[in-house]
Order: sequence, then C-alpha cells, then structure tokens
Amino acid sequence: MRIPRHLTKIIAATLGILLVVYVAFYFVFLDLIVDYWWFQALRFEGYFWLRLLYRFFLSGAVTAVFFSIFFLHFWLAARYLGFNPNQDVLLDSAKRKRFERLADLFMSLSLKFSTPVALILAIAIAIPFYHQWETGLLYFFGGSSGIVEPVYGHDIGFYLLSYPIYLLIQEELLATAIIIFIMVAFQYWVQHTFIPSQSKEFPKAAKIHLAVLFGFVVLFVVWGFMLYRFSLLYVDRHEPVFSGPGFVEIRYQLPLIWLSILGFLAAAISLLFYYFSETTRTKVPFLISLGVFVSALGLQEVKFIPQLIDKFIVKPNPVRTQRPFIDHNIVATRDAYDLKNIDIVDFTVTLDPTKDIEAWSTRRRFENIPVWDREFLSDVYNQIQSIRPYYHFLDVDEGRYLIDGFKRQVNLAAREMNISKLPEEAQNWENTHLRFTHGYGAVVTPAAQDAGNPIRWFLRDLDLSSTVGFDIKHPDIYYGMEDYKYAIVPNNLDVVALSGSRPDPAVDAPYVGKGGIPIPSLFRKALFSFFFKDEKIFFSTNISRESRLLIRRNVVDRISHLAPFLHLDKDPYLVVTKDRFYWVQDAYTLSNWYPVSKSAEDDFLDGSKEFNYIRNSVKITVDAYSGFTRFYVSDPSDVIIQAYDRAYPGVFRDIDEMPRELKQQLRFPRDLFYLQMKVYAKYHQRDPALFYQQAETWNFAEVRGKEVKPYYQTVDLGHCGGKEEFVMINPMTPINNQNLSMVGVASVMDREKCGDAFKKSITIYQFAKEVQVNGPAQVEALIEQDPEISAQLTLWDQRGSRVEMGRMIILPMEHSILYVQPIYLIATRTRIPELARVIVSIGNEVVMDTTLWSAFSRLRERFIKIQEDDTGTTFDPENGRPR
Repeated sequence: MRIPRHLTKIIAATLGILLVVYVAFYFVFLDLIVDYWWFQALRFEGYFWLRLLYRFFLSGAVTAVFFSIFFLHFWLAARYLGFNPNQDVLLDSAKRKRFERLADLFMSLSLKFSTPVALILAIAIAIPFYHQWETGLLYFFGGSSGIVEPVYGHDIGFYLLSYPIYLLIQEELLATAIIIFIMVAFQYWVQHTFIPSQSKEFPKAAKIHLAVLFGFVVLFVVWGFMLYRFSLLYVDRHEPVFSGPGFVEIRYQLPLIWLSILGFLAAAISLLFYYFSETTRTKVPFLISLGVFVSALGLQEVKFIPQLIDKFIVKPNPVRTQRPFIDHNIVATRDAYDLKNIDIVDFTVTLDPTKDIEAWSTRRRFENIPVWDREFLSDVYNQIQSIRPYYHFLDVDEGRYLIDGFKRQVNLAAREMNISKLPEEAQNWENTHLRFTHGYGAVVTPAAQDAGNPIRWFLRDLDLSSTVGFDIKHPDIYYGMEDYKYAIVPNNLDVVALSGSRPDPAVDAPYVGKGGIPIPSLFRKALFSFFFKDEKIFFSTNISRESRLLIRRNVVDRISHLAPFLHLDKDPYLVVTKDRFYWVQDAYTLSNWYPVSKSAEDDFLDGSKEFNYIRNSVKITVDAYSGFTRFYVSDPSDVIIQAYDRAYPGVFRDIDEMPRELKQQLRFPRDLFYLQMKVYAKYHQRDPALFYQQAETWNFAEVRGKEVKPYYQTVDLGHCGGKEEFVMINPMTPINNQNLSMVGVASVMDREKCGDAFKKSITIYQFAKEVQVNGPAQVEALIEQDPEISAQLTLWDQRGSRVEMGRMIILPMEHSILYVQPIYLIATRTRIPELARVIVSIGNEVVMDTTLWSAFSRLRERFIKIQEDDTGTTFDPENGRPR
C-alpha cells in the first residue's frame, strides 16, 4: 500500500516541528525558566531580565545594523544606478522596453539574491559582538575616572571602557566596507557587461556610489591607524626594566604612524581626483603620496633603524632619554594596582629593646599572636571534630571576635557535608539529595595557644558548646565550599538526629529558610526531572508542596553564575553571627587595558586572565542557611564597577548597608596584598634614576627556601587609642640579602573614625639602611645555633615524631622587631599536629618555652641581665627598672 505523497509531507513536517520543539525546550526554554526561577528566589528577577535584554538587544541591534548596511548598498547597486543605455535604446521605444524588461529582471534577481547574502554577511560580521556584548555594555554605561594618562592626555576610563570596543568596531566596519565595495563593484561590472545595449562609459551614479564606498574604506583605515597609536602604550619590549613605550616608540614610531596617516589620506584623495577628473589626469600626486605611505609603513617594519637609535642614543644615555617614560610607567603601575596612597613610616630599630619589652609586658599583647598555622589546624579539626564520617572541614579561616571584653583573633572552620565519605552503597539518590543535604556548625579556636597543653576551643562539637558566648540560631550549612549536589528540603523523610542526638528544635527541625526554588506543583516537579534528567524527582513521594529545590550550593559557583563579570578571590571565609553562618567572598574587577601599566606576573585567580589593572571593588556575602547573596561595593572609585552599577541598578549596595556583624569581619584579601607587595617591591622606587638602577628592589622574605606569605594578625598599632586592628603583615628583604627591609601592613579599619567604617589602607614600616635588622632566615639561623633549642628539637625527632617549624610571625614593636616561631610535633601514627613550643626572638636573642608570655618574660630577664653586665646597674626583674 502506497502512502500518499501529501501524507508523507505532513509526517515529515510534524517530525520536523517536534524536533524543533524538543531542541527549543531542552536547550532554550528549560534552562531559561529554571534560571529565572533561581534568580527570582534570590530576588534578582529584574537583574535576570536586564542581563537577558542587554545581551539579545545588543546582539540583535548589531546584526540589524550590519544587515541594513549590506542590504542598503546591495539595493542601491541593483537599482538603475548601474545602467547606462546608449542613445539608440533611448530613442527607440521597442528597444527601450526590452532593455527595461532585462533591467527589471536583473534587479529582481539581484534583490532575491542579495537579501539572504546580506543576512549571512551581517551575522558573520556580528559574531564577535555576540561574544563581547559586555564590552559594549561597559562602553554605554561607562564614565570617566578623573585620571589622565600623560602620553596622549586621555582619561583612563577611555582605555578601560571605550578603547576595546572601538578596536572591535573599527575592525568589523573596515571588513564590512571592503566586502561591500568589492561586491558592489562586481555587481556594477556584471550589469555593465552582461546587459546588452549599454554605453561604453561607466555610469556616473555608479562611480559616485563606488567613490563613497571607497571613502568609507579610507575613513576606517585612517581610524585604524589612529587607534593603532594607542597600542604603543602596551608594548613590553623594555621589560624587565620598565613597561610601556620608550624613547624609540614615542620619538620614532609615533611620528611614522602620523606620516602613514597623512600619506594614506593624500594617496586616497589624489586617486579620487584622478578617477573623476575629465581634463587633467596626472598620476604624479598619487604616486608621490603612495610612496610616502609605503615608506612610512616600511620604516615601521625595519628593525635596524630603531636598533641604531637604541644603540647610539638610548643605551649611552638611558636615564636621560628614558626618564619621562619610566616615570609614566611608575605612576601608571602604582595607580593600576591601587598603590598610590601608601603611608611610609620610617622605623628606627634600637639595639637596646629593654623599653619596648617593658611597654609590651602585658598578657593582652600575646592573646592574639597566631601561633597555630591554618595548614596544621586543618588536620587537627578533621581528626578531632569531624565526629561523623560525612562531615569534613575543608578550609580553615581567620577572624576576630569580641571575647572576654576585647578582640580575640581566632581560627574557625565550617563543618560541611561530604557524602563521598560514606560507604559507596549509602551514596544513593535519597541520601544524596533528601537526607544528607547540609553541614552543621563550626569550630572556633583561639589563634594564641599554650604549647604542651590540649588545644583550647571557643566553639566545638555538634551540640555547639561554647564557653565564650557563641550561640547560633541556625547553625545548618546548606551552602559552602564543598561540591554540593542539588538538595530538596524540607521533605517527608525523618531527619531527626541527623545534626545531633539531642531533641533540640534548633538542631533537628526541618529546613525553614526562604531560600531555594519552591516546588508547589507537579508541573515544576516534571520540569526539574527533565532539567536534571532524573525521573526520581517526579516520582518521589517524599517531596511535598512545601519543598524547595536548592541548587548551585557551592559559594564560588553560585556567585560566578550570578555575576560572571566579577573575578573571585581564591579564599572565601566564614563569618559567625548570632543568627547563622555567612560566607564572605572578595571579588575583583580586572582589565588588561590600563595604559603603560606593568602586567601581573602571578597565577592570580588561577591565572585565568591576564591583567594590568585590579580593584577589590566588591564584597559578597552568602547566607550559609538560605543562600541569599548580596553584593556590596567596597571601592566606589573603580570606573568598571561604576559602569556595572549603572547597568544593573539595585544589584550593588553601598558597603555601609552591610549588617554590622558582617562588616566587622571584613578584611584585606590575602592574595591581593601578596600581588600588590610583589609589584610594590620594585615600584616603591619613585625616582626614575633609582628605578632604572634597581638597587633598592625588595623580595619576599624567605625561610627554608619558601616565601613568607602575608598573614593576618590582630594587633594594636597605636592608631585608635588601644583599639586592635585586624591587619595583614608582609615582611620583605633586599634582593639577594636576608636582612629585613620593611614590614608591610594592610588594614581595612578607618583610622580617623576608629569605628566600623570600612577604609582600606597600606602602611610600610621601612627600616633605615644604616642599621642591620634580622630577617626571618637569619632568625632561624640563630634558633638552629642555640645549643639548648637545637638539642631539644633533635631529641623530639628521634621519638617517633616529626618536628615541623610553623610560619614565622614578625611584629613591629615601638623600636624593635619581635619574632615568634611555633614548633609542632606530628605523631607518625595519628598525624595530629601538636603545638610543642614557641620561640620568641628580639635582636640576636632567642628563647623557647611553652607559652608566649613565659618566653617573653625570660627574654625580658635576659636583656635586663645584658644591660646589667654592660652598665653595672642592678635592675628589678619585676618591672625592669633600676633599683
């Protein structure tokens, strides 16, 4: 039996429609609707539609513009502009009608052909704009920074926000103009050649059209040369001495670029005059201007002339010739990495630290010295406090909280869920998505501990016992740093005693948060089943109408999906409040378009982007219980975040709107400070002559072949009447030298208001060159040379334990430098680190003891004895004063 042909067509059309519907549903509608529900649950639905609107509006507008340009010129060329019938055709009506029929047929075919061609060409030209639509967004909403670069006199905002999109627009417009010129010229040639009865002379209207198109090509080429001038600001041929243009680029290459522009313009104009002239037609002006243009281009490619200039002018007089350009690089780099407003403190170190020791002889000074490294604490927490197999401490953070009447520095970590720790047979769908859905609680320990004693806890265990007043209403952690799968809570499973054995509603109660996507209907269950390709969601009877779907529960993934234009710090940190836990994530705006600035050399942010400009412009908070995410602008001077703030109103909030408990825990990011100090190690030399010599370049202090990375310290630096600051400290030494050159201190406390106001600052305690100050490696050498300490460390190493030396802590006192070195013992069986001793050093004296206070007291007595031996004066050991 034969199937009718029309039925075959109907079946084929139906299958085609079903296929289109299936593809649209799976790859467009499903992701779009789930994304919308997710943004809506976070109260960002307006932002969701704005991002969607901007993307498709900009992409669609660009495509429409290019289609209009192509179609307009193809349509013009298809009209009568290209027809030039001879006189016989115009006088004979029959010939004229036949000619018009052929012309109409040609125009009709041309329009039918040119419409799809114009659309295809428009899409091809617009594709780069589809990928860089956010670059266009920054251009439309960008503003000025108020800072002007000195070479061309443009605002920095032009380079960060406008220059990249100008490069793209110029490139695409030039390609468009060339394509149209070639295709229209070909179309006119076909018309003139294959339509019979035409005059030999080319139509004047066609000549004018082609001249206009040629003018556009010239215009976009000239614009390209104008933009090419700015590329000189990003050259790196002078590295490692300095970045940016030098004498050769500004005094030789830049004039050649201007000469290229003038030569090209003169050649184009003379060619047009020659083309349209009906009387005097000479090629001489064109050939001369073309020769100038080609010569200017060729001289830019010739290597030996710049090499001669460099050899005989620049290198014999490097500082004199390159001085202004080195100065430009210094100023630009310091601004690009936010290093302009650094406070320099000339720190004088005295050989007699007795007065400093007396001033520091209070126990409170030692309550915040972090003798426990977070790398060692991670093992301690997991061995002692994970308690259940599915809990895990992924990372240890630092913080400071008001305890016993003053700020105490603490280490803390979230007890997160890691279901991979369960037996394989227990890792089923129900356990993964309905039962073992979240972590619970955290541990908090003081940063300062006594050696030889069990570790002290401020917050511990699943009952969240605390002797210092930590009391958290919602300690459940549904959002964190682990690789969390989607969860559906609350549900009909019995989850009592998952978080603790006692019948406490705060522990055992089901999820009552407002976060997550509601699942009030079978329709949503069906959609989520399709979305996750998991039918169990639809058929599970444990999912109720009160259930909510929690997705993107990893903090970094969550923020990256919300704001992909922000670059995230590698170390989000935990904050404890009275109500719940929060994660705070530092976010950066980066750019590779800051003029004359040195490019970063580090694997910052996992090396995901090259950049020469950075601002820690946003602080982000994520509620560990509900998942609500908030963005706070911490650097309103950043032109990039200003543009995003204008583009997405209501997304970003002022830092002063952050809740007080969270604002008190803000800090200077570790990775950012490390990057800034690496740049500042060279760029602290402001004078171009000194910068060129590099005689005072610094390096990170090293111990045992490893850099001493920046570390947090809560300390009173005398800025706010005894109020402690949570600062980051970074020591540096001269290149190829172990003496201490400076100690950098980064803070976020407003030292004028001395309250909770957020204000970033960097202070450099710089030591005089005349006095030798021990660096960490030299202090470690003193420790190894001390016979008592060396013998004890050797003895421990022989008793089935491994001795590990922790991070050396360096603290500026009044006129002295205090060094603290923790010593750990790691048992070979349990591998649980134990703080065995602490070593304290000032000057060339070292003392090891079980507590910081006792070690410092012994050090104090030793200096008193040294002074007695030197002066013959007897001192009272209680207060260090003469008797």
